[in-house]
Amino acid sequence: MARDAQERLKGATTNAASSGLLPKGLRSNSRKPPAPWWKVFGPGIVSGASDNDPTTVASLAVIGSTTVYGLSWLVLLIIPMLAVVQAISAQVGMVMNTGLENAVRKHYGKFWALLALVSVLIVNLMTLAADLEGGGAALSMLIHIDYRWFVVPLGVGSGFMLILGNYKKIQRVLIYLPLVFLSYVAAAFLARPQWRDVLRHSLIPQFSFTGPMVAGAIALLGTTLTAYSYVWETIEMSEEATPVSKLGLVQVDSTLGTIIAGASFWFILIATGATLGVHHKVVETAEDAANALTPFAGHWASLLFGIGLLASALIAIPVLSATSAYVVSEMFGWGRGIDKKLWRAKKFYVTLIAVLVVGSGIALAGVPPIKLLFFSSIVGGLATPITLTMMMLIAGNRGAMKRKPLNPILLGSGWVVTFVVTCAATIFLFQTLTGKN
Repeated sequence: MARDAQERLKGATTNAASSGLLPKGLRSNSRKPPAPWWKVFGPGIVSGASDNDPTTVASLAVIGSTTVYGLSWLVLLIIPMLAVVQAISAQVGMVMNTGLENAVRKHYGKFWALLALVSVLIVNLMTLAADLEGGGAALSMLIHIDYRWFVVPLGVGSGFMLILGNYKKIQRVLIYLPLVFLSYVAAAFLARPQWRDVLRHSLIPQFSFTGPMVAGAIALLGTTLTAYSYVWETIEMSEEATPVSKLGLVQVDSTLGTIIAGASFWFILIATGATLGVHHKVVETAEDAANALTPFAGHWASLLFGIGLLASALIAIPVLSATSAYVVSEMFGWGRGIDKKLWRAKKFYVTLIAVLVVGSGIALAGVPPIKLLFFSSIVGGLATPITLTMMMLIAGNRGAMKRKPLNPILLGSGWVVTFVVTCAATIFLFQTLTGKN
Protein backbone atom coordinates (compact mmCIF):
# COMPACT_ATOMS: atom_id res chain seq x y z
CA MET A 1 0.00 0.00 0.00
CA ALA A 2 2.76 2.42 0.97
CA ARG A 3 4.68 1.55 -2.21
CA ASP A 4 1.54 2.12 -4.33
CA ALA A 5 1.03 5.48 -2.67
CA GLN A 6 4.64 6.44 -3.38
CA GLU A 7 4.29 5.42 -7.01
CA ARG A 8 1.08 7.47 -7.39
CA LEU A 9 2.74 10.47 -5.74
CA LYS A 10 5.76 10.11 -8.02
CA GLY A 11 3.51 9.93 -11.09
CA ALA A 12 1.51 12.96 -9.99
CA THR A 13 4.69 14.94 -9.35
CA THR A 14 6.07 14.03 -12.78
CA ASN A 15 2.84 15.07 -14.50
CA ALA A 16 2.70 18.34 -12.59
CA ALA A 17 6.31 19.11 -13.41
CA SER A 18 5.82 18.42 -17.10
CA SER A 19 2.77 20.67 -17.19
CA GLY A 20 4.61 23.50 -15.45
CA LEU A 21 2.42 23.43 -12.29
CA LEU A 22 5.30 22.88 -9.87
CA PRO A 23 7.68 25.65 -8.86
CA LYS A 24 10.95 25.60 -10.79
CA GLY A 25 12.91 24.37 -7.80
CA LEU A 26 10.66 21.29 -7.49
CA ARG A 27 10.44 20.32 -11.14
CA SER A 28 12.13 17.08 -12.07
CA ASN A 29 15.18 17.22 -14.30
CA SER A 30 13.84 16.40 -17.76
CA ARG A 31 17.24 16.36 -19.42
CA LYS A 32 17.93 13.26 -21.47
CA PRO A 33 20.63 10.76 -20.45
CA PRO A 34 24.11 11.74 -21.70
CA ALA A 35 24.74 10.69 -25.28
CA PRO A 36 27.50 8.16 -26.07
CA TRP A 37 30.81 9.74 -26.99
CA TRP A 38 30.38 9.03 -30.72
CA LYS A 39 27.09 10.95 -30.75
CA VAL A 40 28.67 14.09 -29.31
CA PHE A 41 29.97 14.95 -32.77
CA GLY A 42 27.70 17.01 -34.98
CA PRO A 43 26.84 20.41 -33.46
CA GLY A 44 30.36 21.77 -34.00
CA ILE A 45 30.43 20.53 -37.58
CA VAL A 46 27.03 22.11 -38.26
CA SER A 47 28.09 25.36 -36.60
CA GLY A 48 31.31 25.45 -38.61
CA ALA A 49 29.53 24.46 -41.80
CA SER A 50 26.92 27.18 -41.31
CA ASP A 51 29.80 29.65 -41.31
CA ASN A 52 30.35 28.74 -44.96
CA ASP A 53 27.12 30.44 -45.99
CA PRO A 54 26.41 32.45 -49.15
CA THR A 55 27.77 35.64 -47.55
CA THR A 56 31.09 33.89 -46.96
CA VAL A 57 31.25 32.33 -50.42
CA ALA A 58 30.36 35.64 -52.10
CA SER A 59 32.75 37.66 -49.92
CA LEU A 60 35.63 35.30 -50.67
CA ALA A 61 34.83 35.51 -54.38
CA VAL A 62 34.85 39.33 -54.25
CA ILE A 63 38.08 39.37 -52.19
CA GLY A 64 39.78 36.93 -54.56
CA SER A 65 38.77 38.97 -57.59
CA THR A 66 39.96 42.29 -56.10
CA THR A 67 43.06 41.29 -54.09
CA VAL A 68 43.99 37.98 -55.82
CA TYR A 69 45.96 36.11 -53.11
CA GLY A 70 46.70 39.22 -51.05
CA LEU A 71 44.55 38.13 -48.09
CA SER A 72 45.19 34.38 -48.32
CA TRP A 73 47.36 34.64 -45.17
CA LEU A 74 44.40 36.08 -43.28
CA VAL A 75 42.20 33.19 -44.43
CA LEU A 76 44.69 30.72 -42.94
CA LEU A 77 45.00 32.80 -39.77
CA ILE A 78 41.23 32.77 -39.39
CA ILE A 79 41.23 28.97 -38.98
CA PRO A 80 42.90 28.99 -35.52
CA MET A 81 41.04 32.21 -34.64
CA LEU A 82 37.71 30.58 -35.44
CA ALA A 83 38.74 27.38 -33.65
CA VAL A 84 39.49 29.38 -30.49
CA VAL A 85 36.15 31.20 -30.62
CA GLN A 86 34.17 28.01 -31.25
CA ALA A 87 35.99 26.14 -28.47
CA ILE A 88 35.23 28.94 -26.02
CA SER A 89 31.59 29.18 -27.06
CA ALA A 90 31.18 25.40 -26.73
CA GLN A 91 32.55 25.50 -23.18
CA VAL A 92 30.39 28.48 -22.24
CA GLY A 93 27.27 26.71 -23.50
CA MET A 94 28.12 23.46 -21.73
CA VAL A 95 29.07 24.97 -18.38
CA MET A 96 26.34 27.62 -18.26
CA ASN A 97 23.61 25.32 -19.65
CA THR A 98 22.18 28.32 -21.46
CA GLY A 99 22.77 30.50 -24.52
CA LEU A 100 25.07 33.52 -24.56
CA GLU A 101 22.25 36.08 -24.42
CA ASN A 102 20.77 34.58 -21.27
CA ALA A 103 24.21 34.34 -19.67
CA VAL A 104 24.90 38.04 -20.34
CA ARG A 105 21.50 39.05 -18.92
CA LYS A 106 22.03 36.95 -15.81
CA HIS A 107 25.56 38.14 -14.99
CA TYR A 108 25.75 41.66 -16.45
CA GLY A 109 22.18 42.92 -16.46
CA LYS A 110 19.52 43.86 -18.99
CA PHE A 111 21.35 46.84 -20.52
CA TRP A 112 24.33 44.78 -21.73
CA ALA A 113 22.03 41.93 -22.70
CA LEU A 114 19.96 44.35 -24.78
CA LEU A 115 23.14 45.69 -26.44
CA ALA A 116 24.21 42.14 -27.27
CA LEU A 117 20.71 41.38 -28.57
CA VAL A 118 20.65 44.41 -30.86
CA SER A 119 24.11 43.68 -32.28
CA VAL A 120 23.22 40.03 -32.93
CA LEU A 121 19.86 40.89 -34.52
CA ILE A 122 21.28 43.55 -36.84
CA VAL A 123 23.93 41.17 -38.17
CA ASN A 124 21.53 38.23 -38.30
CA LEU A 125 18.84 40.12 -40.21
CA MET A 126 21.33 41.48 -42.75
CA THR A 127 22.99 38.09 -43.14
CA LEU A 128 19.65 36.28 -43.32
CA ALA A 129 18.44 38.68 -46.03
CA ALA A 130 21.70 38.23 -47.94
CA ASP A 131 21.53 34.43 -47.62
CA LEU A 132 17.89 34.35 -48.73
CA GLU A 133 18.88 36.45 -51.71
CA GLY A 134 21.94 34.25 -52.28
CA GLY A 135 19.80 31.12 -52.17
CA GLY A 136 17.42 32.77 -54.62
CA ALA A 137 20.33 33.65 -56.90
CA ALA A 138 21.49 30.02 -56.74
CA LEU A 139 18.06 28.75 -57.77
CA SER A 140 17.96 31.40 -60.50
CA MET A 141 21.18 29.97 -61.92
CA LEU A 142 19.69 26.48 -61.85
CA ILE A 143 16.17 27.25 -63.14
CA HIS A 144 16.76 30.55 -65.01
CA ILE A 145 13.97 32.50 -63.32
CA ASP A 146 14.45 35.85 -61.54
CA TYR A 147 15.92 35.23 -58.07
CA ARG A 148 13.23 37.31 -56.35
CA TRP A 149 10.65 34.61 -57.04
CA PHE A 150 12.55 32.23 -54.77
CA VAL A 151 13.16 34.44 -51.73
CA VAL A 152 9.77 33.96 -50.09
CA PRO A 153 9.58 30.19 -50.79
CA LEU A 154 13.03 29.76 -49.22
CA GLY A 155 11.91 31.68 -46.14
CA VAL A 156 8.63 29.77 -45.88
CA GLY A 157 10.36 26.43 -46.41
CA SER A 158 12.94 27.17 -43.72
CA GLY A 159 10.21 28.23 -41.33
CA PHE A 160 8.20 25.06 -41.87
CA MET A 161 11.33 22.93 -41.54
CA LEU A 162 12.03 24.44 -38.13
CA ILE A 163 8.43 24.51 -36.89
CA LEU A 164 7.29 21.10 -38.09
CA GLY A 165 10.55 19.18 -38.36
CA ASN A 166 12.60 17.42 -35.72
CA TYR A 167 15.84 19.23 -34.98
CA LYS A 168 17.87 16.02 -34.86
CA LYS A 169 16.69 15.03 -38.32
CA ILE A 170 17.53 18.47 -39.66
CA GLN A 171 20.97 18.33 -38.09
CA ARG A 172 21.75 14.92 -39.61
CA VAL A 173 21.00 16.32 -43.08
CA LEU A 174 22.97 19.53 -42.57
CA ILE A 175 26.16 17.71 -41.56
CA TYR A 176 26.68 16.32 -45.07
CA LEU A 177 25.91 19.41 -47.13
CA PRO A 178 29.37 21.02 -46.72
CA LEU A 179 30.83 18.20 -48.85
CA VAL A 180 29.68 20.10 -51.94
CA PHE A 181 32.42 22.65 -51.31
CA LEU A 182 35.09 20.05 -52.10
CA SER A 183 34.60 21.11 -55.71
CA TYR A 184 36.57 24.27 -54.92
CA VAL A 185 39.60 22.16 -54.04
CA ALA A 186 39.65 20.65 -57.51
CA ALA A 187 38.91 24.04 -59.09
CA ALA A 188 41.86 25.64 -57.29
CA PHE A 189 44.29 23.02 -58.63
CA LEU A 190 42.83 22.90 -62.14
CA ALA A 191 43.05 26.70 -62.42
CA ARG A 192 46.85 26.20 -62.32
CA PRO A 193 47.72 29.19 -60.16
CA GLN A 194 51.31 30.24 -59.62
CA TRP A 195 51.76 28.17 -56.48
CA ARG A 196 54.91 30.07 -55.55
CA ASP A 197 52.86 33.28 -55.38
CA VAL A 198 50.06 31.49 -53.53
CA LEU A 199 52.41 30.12 -50.86
CA ARG A 200 54.30 33.40 -50.53
CA HIS A 201 51.11 35.37 -49.89
CA SER A 202 49.68 32.63 -47.68
CA LEU A 203 52.71 32.18 -45.42
CA ILE A 204 54.17 35.71 -45.38
CA PRO A 205 51.57 38.28 -44.27
CA GLN A 206 51.52 41.40 -46.41
CA PHE A 207 49.00 44.19 -46.01
CA SER A 208 48.43 47.58 -47.60
CA PHE A 209 45.89 50.06 -46.27
CA THR A 210 44.08 50.39 -49.58
CA GLY A 211 40.30 50.39 -49.81
CA PRO A 212 39.93 46.86 -51.29
CA MET A 213 42.36 45.36 -48.76
CA VAL A 214 40.79 46.97 -45.69
CA ALA A 215 37.22 46.28 -46.87
CA GLY A 216 38.22 42.73 -47.77
CA ALA A 217 39.81 42.15 -44.36
CA ILE A 218 36.83 43.42 -42.34
CA ALA A 219 34.39 41.49 -44.58
CA LEU A 220 36.47 38.35 -44.19
CA LEU A 221 36.61 38.67 -40.41
CA GLY A 222 32.94 39.62 -40.27
CA THR A 223 31.66 36.74 -42.37
CA THR A 224 33.77 34.04 -40.66
CA LEU A 225 33.78 35.26 -37.04
CA THR A 226 30.17 36.34 -37.29
CA ALA A 227 28.19 36.39 -34.06
CA TYR A 228 25.49 33.91 -35.05
CA SER A 229 28.03 31.12 -35.45
CA TYR A 230 29.34 31.15 -31.88
CA VAL A 231 26.01 32.23 -30.36
CA TRP A 232 24.46 29.21 -32.07
CA GLU A 233 27.22 27.01 -30.63
CA THR A 234 26.32 28.08 -27.07
CA ILE A 235 22.65 27.39 -27.79
CA GLU A 236 23.38 23.94 -29.23
CA MET A 237 25.56 22.97 -26.29
CA SER A 238 22.87 23.99 -23.80
CA GLU A 239 20.19 22.18 -25.83
CA GLU A 240 22.26 19.01 -26.13
CA ALA A 241 22.90 18.98 -22.35
CA THR A 242 26.27 17.31 -22.93
CA PRO A 243 28.08 16.68 -19.64
CA VAL A 244 31.19 18.74 -18.92
CA SER A 245 33.19 15.51 -18.80
CA LYS A 246 32.86 15.35 -22.60
CA LEU A 247 34.20 18.88 -23.10
CA GLY A 248 37.30 17.61 -24.90
CA LEU A 249 35.23 15.69 -27.45
CA VAL A 250 32.97 18.69 -28.01
CA GLN A 251 35.94 20.95 -28.64
CA VAL A 252 37.39 18.42 -31.08
CA ASP A 253 34.01 18.47 -32.83
CA SER A 254 34.00 22.27 -33.05
CA THR A 255 37.63 22.30 -34.22
CA LEU A 256 36.82 19.75 -36.93
CA GLY A 257 33.97 21.92 -38.16
CA THR A 258 36.30 24.91 -38.20
CA ILE A 259 38.99 23.10 -40.18
CA ILE A 260 36.46 21.89 -42.77
CA ALA A 261 35.08 25.41 -43.16
CA GLY A 262 38.51 27.12 -43.08
CA ALA A 263 40.02 24.84 -45.71
CA SER A 264 37.14 25.55 -48.06
CA PHE A 265 37.59 29.30 -47.41
CA TRP A 266 41.19 29.11 -48.60
CA PHE A 267 40.44 27.08 -51.73
CA ILE A 268 37.54 29.36 -52.70
CA LEU A 269 39.87 32.35 -52.47
CA ILE A 270 42.64 30.63 -54.45
CA ALA A 271 40.25 29.39 -57.15
CA THR A 272 38.70 32.85 -57.51
CA GLY A 273 42.03 34.67 -57.45
CA ALA A 274 43.53 32.33 -60.07
CA THR A 275 40.61 32.61 -62.49
CA LEU A 276 39.23 36.12 -61.93
CA GLY A 277 41.67 38.14 -59.84
CA VAL A 278 44.70 37.66 -62.10
CA HIS A 279 42.58 38.86 -65.03
CA HIS A 280 41.17 41.82 -63.04
CA LYS A 281 37.58 40.61 -63.39
CA VAL A 282 35.66 41.90 -60.36
CA VAL A 283 32.81 39.70 -59.12
CA GLU A 284 29.52 41.59 -59.43
CA THR A 285 27.03 38.76 -60.02
CA ALA A 286 26.60 35.14 -59.00
CA GLU A 287 27.44 34.16 -62.56
CA ASP A 288 30.77 36.01 -62.23
CA ALA A 289 31.56 34.07 -59.06
CA ALA A 290 30.65 30.80 -60.79
CA ASN A 291 33.43 31.37 -63.32
CA ALA A 292 35.93 30.38 -60.61
CA LEU A 293 34.73 26.79 -61.08
CA THR A 294 35.17 26.80 -64.87
CA PRO A 295 38.58 25.03 -64.81
CA PHE A 296 36.96 22.15 -62.95
CA ALA A 297 33.41 22.05 -64.28
CA GLY A 298 33.65 23.72 -67.69
CA HIS A 299 30.21 24.73 -68.95
CA TRP A 300 28.75 23.03 -65.86
CA ALA A 301 30.37 25.67 -63.63
CA SER A 302 27.17 27.66 -63.12
CA LEU A 303 25.24 24.51 -62.22
CA LEU A 304 27.86 23.38 -59.70
CA PHE A 305 28.22 26.83 -58.15
CA GLY A 306 24.45 27.15 -57.94
CA ILE A 307 24.21 23.83 -56.08
CA GLY A 308 26.98 24.88 -53.69
CA LEU A 309 25.44 28.27 -53.06
CA LEU A 310 22.01 26.74 -52.50
CA ALA A 311 23.44 24.13 -50.11
CA SER A 312 25.18 26.80 -48.07
CA ALA A 313 21.95 28.82 -47.90
CA LEU A 314 20.00 25.80 -46.69
CA ILE A 315 22.56 25.36 -43.92
CA ALA A 316 22.65 28.99 -42.84
CA ILE A 317 19.04 30.21 -43.14
CA PRO A 318 17.60 27.87 -40.45
CA VAL A 319 20.55 28.56 -38.12
CA LEU A 320 20.24 32.34 -38.55
CA SER A 321 16.48 32.45 -38.02
CA ALA A 322 16.58 30.02 -35.07
CA THR A 323 19.48 31.91 -33.44
CA SER A 324 17.56 35.16 -33.69
CA ALA A 325 14.46 33.61 -32.11
CA TYR A 326 16.57 32.10 -29.33
CA VAL A 327 18.35 35.33 -28.35
CA VAL A 328 15.08 37.31 -28.30
CA SER A 329 13.38 34.60 -26.22
CA GLU A 330 16.34 34.42 -23.82
CA MET A 331 16.30 38.17 -23.39
CA PHE A 332 12.63 38.19 -22.35
CA GLY A 333 12.55 34.81 -20.61
CA TRP A 334 10.14 33.14 -23.04
CA GLY A 335 9.79 29.40 -23.56
CA ARG A 336 12.02 28.38 -26.43
CA GLY A 337 13.39 25.43 -28.35
CA ILE A 338 13.26 24.01 -31.86
CA ASP A 339 12.21 20.65 -30.45
CA LYS A 340 9.23 22.18 -28.64
CA LYS A 341 5.79 22.01 -30.21
CA LEU A 342 4.32 25.25 -31.58
CA TRP A 343 1.75 25.65 -28.81
CA ARG A 344 4.42 25.22 -26.10
CA ALA A 345 6.68 28.01 -27.39
CA LYS A 346 4.34 30.36 -29.24
CA LYS A 347 6.39 33.54 -28.71
CA PHE A 348 9.56 31.78 -29.81
CA TYR A 349 8.01 30.65 -33.08
CA VAL A 350 6.27 33.99 -33.68
CA THR A 351 9.69 35.64 -33.35
CA LEU A 352 11.21 33.10 -35.72
CA ILE A 353 8.51 33.80 -38.32
CA ALA A 354 8.89 37.56 -37.85
CA VAL A 355 12.64 37.32 -38.43
CA LEU A 356 12.09 35.39 -41.66
CA VAL A 357 9.49 37.94 -42.81
CA VAL A 358 11.81 40.90 -42.15
CA GLY A 359 14.74 39.10 -43.76
CA SER A 360 12.66 38.33 -46.84
CA GLY A 361 11.54 41.96 -47.03
CA ILE A 362 15.14 43.20 -47.01
CA ALA A 363 16.09 40.60 -49.61
CA LEU A 364 13.33 41.85 -51.91
CA ALA A 365 14.45 45.49 -51.63
CA GLY A 366 16.29 45.25 -54.94
CA VAL A 367 19.95 45.30 -53.86
CA PRO A 368 21.98 43.03 -56.20
CA PRO A 369 22.74 39.70 -54.46
CA ILE A 370 26.56 39.88 -54.49
CA LYS A 371 26.56 43.47 -53.19
CA LEU A 372 24.16 42.62 -50.37
CA LEU A 373 26.15 39.49 -49.49
CA PHE A 374 29.42 41.43 -49.29
CA PHE A 375 27.84 44.36 -47.44
CA SER A 376 26.34 42.05 -44.81
CA SER A 377 29.83 40.65 -44.18
CA ILE A 378 31.13 44.16 -43.50
CA VAL A 379 28.21 44.81 -41.12
CA GLY A 380 29.10 41.58 -39.37
CA GLY A 381 32.70 42.70 -39.00
CA LEU A 382 31.62 45.98 -37.41
CA ALA A 383 29.17 44.43 -34.94
CA THR A 384 31.03 41.25 -34.03
CA PRO A 385 33.44 42.92 -31.54
CA ILE A 386 30.45 43.71 -29.29
CA THR A 387 29.14 40.16 -28.91
CA LEU A 388 32.64 38.70 -28.95
CA THR A 389 33.60 40.95 -26.03
CA MET A 390 30.46 39.89 -24.16
CA MET A 391 31.31 36.23 -24.66
CA MET A 392 34.89 36.74 -23.48
CA LEU A 393 33.66 38.53 -20.34
CA ILE A 394 31.36 35.59 -19.59
CA ALA A 395 34.12 33.08 -20.36
CA GLY A 396 36.50 34.84 -17.99
CA ASN A 397 33.92 35.24 -15.22
CA ARG A 398 34.89 32.64 -12.61
CA GLY A 399 31.54 32.98 -10.89
CA ALA A 400 29.73 32.09 -14.10
CA MET A 401 32.20 29.38 -15.15
CA LYS A 402 32.87 27.93 -11.71
CA ARG A 403 32.06 24.36 -12.80
CA LYS A 404 34.80 24.43 -15.44
CA PRO A 405 36.88 27.64 -15.76
CA LEU A 406 38.57 28.27 -19.09
CA ASN A 407 42.19 27.38 -19.62
CA PRO A 408 44.15 30.68 -19.27
CA ILE A 409 45.85 30.14 -22.64
CA LEU A 410 42.50 29.61 -24.38
CA LEU A 411 41.04 32.64 -22.61
CA GLY A 412 44.03 34.80 -23.57
CA SER A 413 43.81 33.62 -27.18
CA GLY A 414 40.15 34.59 -27.24
CA TRP A 415 40.99 38.12 -26.12
CA VAL A 416 43.67 38.34 -28.83
CA VAL A 417 41.06 37.40 -31.45
CA THR A 418 38.70 40.02 -30.02
CA PHE A 419 41.46 42.66 -30.20
CA VAL A 420 42.27 41.81 -33.83
CA VAL A 421 38.63 42.04 -34.95
CA THR A 422 38.14 45.30 -33.03
CA CYS A 423 41.26 46.84 -34.64
CA ALA A 424 40.08 45.83 -38.11
CA ALA A 425 36.65 47.37 -37.49
CA THR A 426 38.24 50.58 -36.16
CA ILE A 427 40.54 50.94 -39.18
CA PHE A 428 37.65 50.39 -41.58
CA LEU A 429 35.47 52.96 -39.82
CA PHE A 430 38.33 55.49 -39.76
CA GLN A 431 38.98 55.11 -43.48
CA THR A 432 35.28 55.21 -44.31
CA LEU A 433 34.56 58.31 -42.24
CA THR A 434 37.69 60.24 -43.25
CA GLY A 435 37.77 59.10 -46.87
CA LYS A 436 41.44 58.12 -46.55
CA ASN A 437 42.56 55.01 -48.47
